[in-house]
Amino acid sequence: MLVKAVAAVKADKTKALDMFNKGEGGFLDRDLYVFCDNVGDGKVVAIGNPNAKQILGTDARNLKDPTGNQFGLDLYAAGQKAEGQITEVSYLFVRPGPDTKPVSKVSLVERAGDIYCGVGYYK
Repeated sequence: MLVKAVAAVKADKTKALDMFNKGEGGFLDRDLYVFCDNVGDGKVVAIGNPNAKQILGTDARNLKDPTGNQFGLDLYAAGQKAEGQITEVSYLFVRPGPDTKPVSKVSLVERAGDIYCGVGYYK
């Protein structure tokens, strides 16, 4: 899904971000979804998880999980790397669906121009 998301951003960033936020175009599949943040200011520009829409527009660098892990800084650092380089980041996060308890998640993050996107799986 990450490869497909990066290709969509490169083809039409505005359309891609809209699809990611709406969970359309195959970018929301059970608990798999795309999220994207700006490379420059860390602003969350897309989040496909309906249970996490409140972070849209916030600075991802400030995100912490319940254990105090500042995973937003790790996501941001991964997004600063060269395009084509995929980085793995582990943290706790709420999955889509009725259960809003944060669980272990691993996200794969890749830069796409002036944003970076990630897709993660829950353990």
